[in-house]
Amino acid sequence: MKKTEMFRNKLFLGPMAGVTDLPFRTLCKEQGCDVFYTEMVSAKAIYYKNKNTIPLLTLGENEHPIGVQLFGSEPDIMADMGAQVAEGDCDFIDVNLGCPVPKIVNNHEGSYLMTQPKLVEEILTAMRKKIDKPITVKIRKGFNPGDNNAVEIAKIAEGTGMDAIVVHPRTRDQFFSGESDWSVIKEVKDAVSIPVIGNGDIKTPQDAKAMYDETGCDSIMIARAAQGNPWIFREVKHYLEIGELLAKPTREEVRHMIIRHAKMLVEFKGEYTGVREMRKHVSWYTAGIPYSSKIRRRVNSITDLDGLIKLTLECL
Repeated sequence: MKKTEMFRNKLFLGPMAGVTDLPFRTLCKEQGCDVFYTEMVSAKAIYYKNKNTIPLLTLGENEHPIGVQLFGSEPDIMADMGAQVAEGDCDFIDVNLGCPVPKIVNNHEGSYLMTQPKLVEEILTAMRKKIDKPITVKIRKGFNPGDNNAVEIAKIAEGTGMDAIVVHPRTRDQFFSGESDWSVIKEVKDAVSIPVIGNGDIKTPQDAKAMYDETGCDSIMIARAAQGNPWIFREVKHYLEIGELLAKPTREEVRHMIIRHAKMLVEFKGEYTGVREMRKHVSWYTAGIPYSSKIRRRVNSITDLDGLIKLTLECL
């Protein structure tokens, strides 16, 4: 298989801190997702052997192809840690140039690097020299309101030997608010020859088709719309292949998914952490379901798996 084939005509699960861990990725794969990313991992944290990186770098046997997303701003550390991670079971490395979180940006990482094209070139050049596996780059439209240097950064990525580019067409200033500007995805697609993955405001199967049609992108990435809704991948895939909409999951399916997800999280992270992390997932799973406000009100006081399962069965 050519390196770029895994980035064409696929459905991607976007990396989301605190969300796209191994259990959640597993559920999305079962529902038809094709390509995965870990939650973003600090290259510097790997360098200093921070124990918190261990679960972030834990990959499942059956979730390939999967990329490890790294963030950082020091070329040598990004290259060395990328090479170290690439010795493992991941299929590719991704470079985060899009995270808008203040603590990341204030450390001159993530989307801050959209303002530093020369440094981006140094980072990607250093990584390409040391990493044999494919490398992708996730970028934004730009940094400040009105900025749009996505094409400039995309050309740097292509010129340094990157294998694909993910475009989230909002500026850092927008975070995740307002509408994403899909025209930026088309501009990048028209400017480079490597695969371009479109990301931003894919909430329905119709949105996915519209992005393909309007931008000419090679693949689609779904992120926040998958929160509490791993079924979106089967829905999008069915619509793109068959042209018809699948029925939404039933309350029974939602109930089953919550309980299974909770059990997987507890097995992976332990009961204390797993149950507490599951609270936000329960709120996402039940959003919009009639009469489910009761479970959302009560879930934050639940501290054990049995209590969470009991609450789910009572309220759904």
